[in-house]
Amino acid sequence: MGGMLGRYAARAGHQVMGTGRSRQTVQNWPGEYAQADATAVNLSEIISRFAPDVLFHAAGTASVGASLADPLGDLQAAALTCANVLEGVRRSGAQPLVIIPSSAAVYGNPQSLPVTENAPLQPISPYGFHKAVCEMLAREYAECFGLDVIICRFFSVFGSAQRRLLVWELHKQLAGPDPITWIDGTGSESRDFLHIDDVAEVVLQLVENRASTWEGDNCLIVNVGRGTETPVREIAEQLRNMIAPDKEIRCRGNLRKGDPLRWCADISSLKSLLPSWQPRPLADSLALCVAAWQQEAGISQHGS
Repeated sequence: MGGMLGRYAARAGHQVMGTGRSRQTVQNWPGEYAQADATAVNLSEIISRFAPDVLFHAAGTASVGASLADPLGDLQAAALTCANVLEGVRRSGAQPLVIIPSSAAVYGNPQSLPVTENAPLQPISPYGFHKAVCEMLAREYAECFGLDVIICRFFSVFGSAQRRLLVWELHKQLAGPDPITWIDGTGSESRDFLHIDDVAEVVLQLVENRASTWEGDNCLIVNVGRGTETPVREIAEQLRNMIAPDKEIRCRGNLRKGDPLRWCADISSLKSLLPSWQPRPLADSLALCVAAWQQEAGISQHGS
């Protein structure tokens, strides 16, 4: 997510700087780069030198399954990294707007849909609990040290650079040789899907409309989703129609631990902040991913 947002911001005319554990940045990174381990390195010098207007904290974890397998590792990678970034901002003397990516996982299985930002936080996975911890840390630094923070609760984000999670996994099966594509659950589970380009647009617009987002509170929490509930089987069928119309879709009926049954964001707050923002149609977003993946594989039409 950080790489996509950086490229999107650069195309919009902003100067960008990235940090990461690797000695070299990823290919075609459009700005400065500094090697840094966000879990351990004092980031204040880097932040002070670049003096950003905005800091987007993209390091951390992104897997419910991995958090169940190694909850302590997930806690360290999520919460300690977030705390180190916030502390780096505090020590730097700079005053950037800090964007903290959170997740709908903090809601667990919401009591009602669409779920609003003031709904109870009831995570059902270590990943969700640790995202809630990161939110508490962000609020701590906002209230105790005056940092300006926006906590974005992202729902089901997907894009062509993503090589994991549902959309990619379905595509991989549909593009493969097997005549049957399997959904691990019942197919009735739902998510609120949003393309990464729409996410980047939201974040940049929130930044550019920074002055109008604050109403005396320097920690803003906002749902970032489409505001539409889509069953998993419907996503599979849309992808099948684009990739392999003759394939059969079946459901194993397994309920994976830590995964919620249904998600749909109430985006009233987001729309009040960004009245003109509209996500692209879901079918168009899926088609963008399919086209990119087929181009990489050298496929122009169904099949090879």
